[in-house]
Amino acid sequence: MQDFDAIVVGAGAAGLFCAGVAGQRGLRVLVLDHSEKVAEKVRISGGGRANFTNRELDPQAPHKHFISANPHFCRSALSRYTPADFVDLVQRHGIGFHEKHKGQLFCDRSAEDLIQMLLRECEAGGVERWQPCGVKAVRRGGDGRYELDTERGTVRSRAVVVATGGLSIPKIGATDFGYRIARQFDLRLVEQRPGLVPLTFDGDAWMPYAGLAGLALPVRIETGDKKSRMAFMEDLLFTHRGLSGPGVLQISSYWQEGSPIRLNLSPEGDLQAALARAKTTSRKLLVNELAALVPSRLAEAWVQQDPDWQRPVAEASDKALARLAERLARWEITPTGTEGYKKAEVTLGGVDTRDLSSQTMESKQAGLYFIGEVVDVTGWLGGYNFQWAWASAHACAQAL
Repeated sequence: MQDFDAIVVGAGAAGLFCAGVAGQRGLRVLVLDHSEKVAEKVRISGGGRANFTNRELDPQAPHKHFISANPHFCRSALSRYTPADFVDLVQRHGIGFHEKHKGQLFCDRSAEDLIQMLLRECEAGGVERWQPCGVKAVRRGGDGRYELDTERGTVRSRAVVVATGGLSIPKIGATDFGYRIARQFDLRLVEQRPGLVPLTFDGDAWMPYAGLAGLALPVRIETGDKKSRMAFMEDLLFTHRGLSGPGVLQISSYWQEGSPIRLNLSPEGDLQAALARAKTTSRKLLVNELAALVPSRLAEAWVQQDPDWQRPVAEASDKALARLAERLARWEITPTGTEGYKKAEVTLGGVDTRDLSSQTMESKQAGLYFIGEVVDVTGWLGGYNFQWAWASAHACAQAL
């Protein structure tokens, strides 16, 4: 039976990075993954260019960019391995990158460059990689070492690192393996749900907007009550089934079933003042004046909803104009659901941080570690989840 210092289950961002760092620190490391390809989530992220970190991350106040039952848990790892540290690694490997906006860093060429970097780091640490190789069972022997029954035989190790990600995007191999292992060793779980996911709306309520599919515009979007309110200024995209785009993905992680979202579809301008001005100077139809302030398809869909809005702007009552401006600035609508894990970029919830060390990522079950998305730490859109993968992996590798 082969013996290792550490066995990492999951060859994604967190797993490969942890294995490389641990291997370069002199440990004998094995990486196992049930799928043939490594780091599929890296490969498809950021439109194939991997939004690998975010310069605006504030390690002193991580709760600003991360969701968790204990938002302060992630502070230790994130402050010890920062975006600047990862950028330094990317530069050492000669990978070109650029900032898109709001601190988001992307590869110039392809996410494949980042994957090759992770594999080279593993090679430099002499890491063994078995793929595809599923894990059938994990148990702890009397000597405190772990035994893993795999499709290539049984292996032993004093430490097991679970880096198997969440439930999102099952078509690239996502499973609940990490949660099963946590339950097996009596660790608590925070309920999982899809995060960074498009929102869907029901037939009739959505009918007036179904024709807007493909339309994108900048909005202010918010959800929650006074105490729990969250808001983002981001782009919105209308789809056939509902709403998507960065603004919706961001708010989806905070949205609670049955509660509404509120949108300002013209966050930059004062619609009421602009329409009042037009009333005194213009002979155009209201829809044409509105189309100068918001996208024309949106203007057309909106005025269809009230006969008072289907006339020349000069003939519209002040009340009708105020109502139109108010409706566009405070559009409240309640999603019926989300597109689910198949379209979700991340999984909210996971292994309860109360059962993990924030310094080492070791669970209360000695020698069993959890890193990356499988943990109840979920970042905003824009490179934050990858930075959590690197930081939690690094903290774990140092502790191994």
